Amino acid sequence: MEKSESKCAVIGYGSWATAIVKIFAENGVRVGWYIRNPEVLASVAEEGRNCKYLRDVDLDTTHIEPSDDINAVVADADTVVMAMPSAFTKTFLEPLTVPLAGKTIVSAVKGIVPGEYLSVAGYVIRRYSIPEERMCLVTGPSHAEEVGMGRLSYLTVVGTDDTLRRRVAARFERPYIRISYSEDIFGVEYAAIMKNIYALAVGLAVGLGYGDNFVAVLIANCAAEMERFLATISPRQRNICASAYLGDLLVTSYSTYSRNRRLGLLIGRGCTVRSAMNEMTMVAEGYYAAECIRHIASDSDTELPIADTVYEILYRNASARRKMLELTHKLI
Repeated sequence: MEKSESKCAVIGYGSWATAIVKIFAENGVRVGWYIRNPEVLASVAEEGRNCKYLRDVDLDTTHIEPSDDINAVVADADTVVMAMPSAFTKTFLEPLTVPLAGKTIVSAVKGIVPGEYLSVAGYVIRRYSIPEERMCLVTGPSHAEEVGMGRLSYLTVVGTDDTLRRRVAARFERPYIRISYSEDIFGVEYAAIMKNIYALAVGLAVGLGYGDNFVAVLIANCAAEMERFLATISPRQRNICASAYLGDLLVTSYSTYSRNRRLGLLIGRGCTVRSAMNEMTMVAEGYYAAECIRHIASDSDTELPIADTVYEILYRNASARRKMLELTHKLI
């Protein structure tokens, strides 16, 4: 199928959704963009930019059809890209009545659907009866801000059907994008979820005054903990050092763009969890992921001392300083 003949629907209007729309439009892909926010909708339609996220990125509106009607956006699309915060998955999809059957579904979300204890891909597959082979993931390591600036970035397209994977990848091909492939839908998605928790832990450590030496050890232990968890819930051969696992963990832990790291920083510096959340201008997926991973891990014998530490601080009002000190004796 030629790019000019196809149409993609993008659900969500945050930074990553905006970066994806930018890529598609640059590739000449017609994009139906579901935008719930009236202010953002108006700025895209009238000015060719998102007034709230990636505000300096110019969008080629000749290929973009913004709308606040999700059914109109989805009905005419052969590919539907989920790019909203996982915490609001149900809110975004609630008005949807157009069937998703026969469409390619792409999840670019790195989080758990609250109350369901399912990843976004898992939720969509179950809720809308989507065959797994029609589902793809697009993951990093990549921050939307750098993609928006056209900086060299690497994406991994994940799916069980190679033809479908490559068709999806073609929509994302740009001179500043390098693409690799994986079949590990479950492992890659849960790695992307867990790295947000671990970035929060790194932010906590830095906010509390721990130095680079400790942070390096912490992240190394995060990678090992992630590998143990994935091996328990989805046993298969995987290279944890690949970009979709370790690379995504590293960029989220170290980058100044990382909202999860920033949330941890604020709490480590003395903010309450609630005040830190209120100060954030974007959703920190790690907050919701910490509770969901705790619930999922409770059915296994896998020890997750780092994820448990973050959970205790976020949800049990535990002292960040005391819990991090306890954690230092558990790392190797």
